[in-house]
Amino acid sequence: TGGSGATGGSGAGGDVLDLGGHWIVPGFVDMHVHGGGGASFSAGTPEEALKAIATHRGHGTTTMVASTVTGDLDDLAQQAGTLSELTEQGDLAGVHFEGPFISPHRCGAHEPALLRDPAPADVRKLVDAARGSARMMTLAPELPGGLDSVRLLVENGVIAAVGHTDSTYDATREAIEAGASVATHLFNAMPGLGHRAPGPIAALLEDERITVELINDGTHLHPSVLELAFGSAGASRVAFITDAMGAAGMGDGRYPLGPMEVEVKEGVARLVEGGSIAGSTLTMDRALRRAVTVDGIAVEDAVRALSANPARLLGVDDRVGSLEAGKDADLVVLDEDFALVGVMRRGEWVVEPGTAVRAAG
Repeated sequence: TGGSGATGGSGAGGDVLDLGGHWIVPGFVDMHVHGGGGASFSAGTPEEALKAIATHRGHGTTTMVASTVTGDLDDLAQQAGTLSELTEQGDLAGVHFEGPFISPHRCGAHEPALLRDPAPADVRKLVDAARGSARMMTLAPELPGGLDSVRLLVENGVIAAVGHTDSTYDATREAIEAGASVATHLFNAMPGLGHRAPGPIAALLEDERITVELINDGTHLHPSVLELAFGSAGASRVAFITDAMGAAGMGDGRYPLGPMEVEVKEGVARLVEGGSIAGSTLTMDRALRRAVTVDGIAVEDAVRALSANPARLLGVDDRVGSLEAGKDADLVVLDEDFALVGVMRRGEWVVEPGTAVRAAG
């Protein structure tokens, strides 16, 4: 994390770009993102998906998993088919199904009428529709069929994530023993931490097999809670995510989130009906900058939570997640204040740092 220079261009005759005074960190890996740039992965079209991908790449996310939102099973299957094609092309790292197998008591920005219990046959339908591109599914393990579905996911190489759940401590422990390995946006959409009824949070934080997702936008989590998660789980088990919807990279206004409508005011997304927080407008570069400059997280720990940890979890750490010889040339250039000035993906500049670097010099 940090360096005095980097080589730009291609081949032996490439230009030398002086990045003295800048940080060079691995490209960000976002394993939970719904959209951006006014576009949504739930729209089910390649054009919308590519627009969202381009928006987040411009903010340093060189690897991302596309997240869906609760919908009709047939609609979700169609979306998965489209997103699997983009995965096969290398534009995405896979598909994350968030819903419909979640608790009606903790549904957040998911349409309650479309929720259903995680019947293994329905879970398999979505996994099969993704044609090998399903990477993760969030479900409430306390629902009928929940534990069997966790086992089914693990057997098929899909990450089982506990989230949007009303689970108890003991029921969450059962899900972990069944193979669950991720806490979907820990603290959000689940019971709070109680001193007699610790609920899912304690079970997820204490188990070394669990990676905890955190949304570090200043709205979803208080800084002290972020510190609690890092202190309890340890930096190697934290993955920063955006959980971003279509408004990421855009201004205030109204946006779709699956079948729901969201209004963004002062950068905070809430459902028009009911007012629940509806994802975020976060980008990964902002999550990193806030972690270091506001939350006091060590740079190396914050960077790990944005790159190496999610890459390892997704099984793509042989190619991305760290700056090492033989891996993809995915990197982000930050100035001394941790503002993004350059993005490279697979050796090509997405955001050219030349002007910013010359100005800094």
